Order: sequence, then C-alpha cells, then structure tokens
Amino acid sequence: MPEAGFRVIAGEARCWEGDGGALRYFCGTCASGLYYLNEAMLPRIVDIQSATLDQPEALAPAVQIQCADRLGYMTRLEMLPAFERWPGE
Repeated sequence: MPEAGFRVIAGEARCWEGDGGALRYFCGTCASGLYYLNEAMLPRIVDIQSATLDQPEALAPAVQIQCADRLGYMTRLEMLPAFERWPGE
C-alpha cells in the first residue's frame, strides 16, 4: 500500500534492518512478520503481510511479485490435494 496512507494504530513493531535498505518489522511479542519497507526496491510502498490483517479476504491480491524467485512447484499448487486442517481429520 502507499506509505502515505499507512500507520500503525496499536502497539509498537520491532525492526530488523537487512541488506540493501530493507526494513522488516515484526511483532515484539510473537515475532510474526508485519510489514516491510525498502525505499530502493519499493519506493513509497509498504509491503504488509496479508495474514496479519483482521479481514485479509477483503483485500484480494492484484499482482504477483518476486516471481523470478518462485519455486517451480508454486505454479501448480491448485493440483495438489487440499485439506481444511490436516490430512486424515
């Protein structure tokens, strides 16, 4: 999302500074990844981890990024058996 429209409204994320200006923010309690900033790669964009949203299904993906690094099997996930929770339940 555009950085100008982003703000944290509760709590305080911890930051890990990676290579190339990458700033990875995570929960200081459980260490879940929250969001990512990198002005060089994604100028004025906040990459928010969709699994951390209260209603992630409300914001369906519009694009796929970093596909050059995608593992080969990722292109055919829909062909694999799917389980609501665990196999055998």
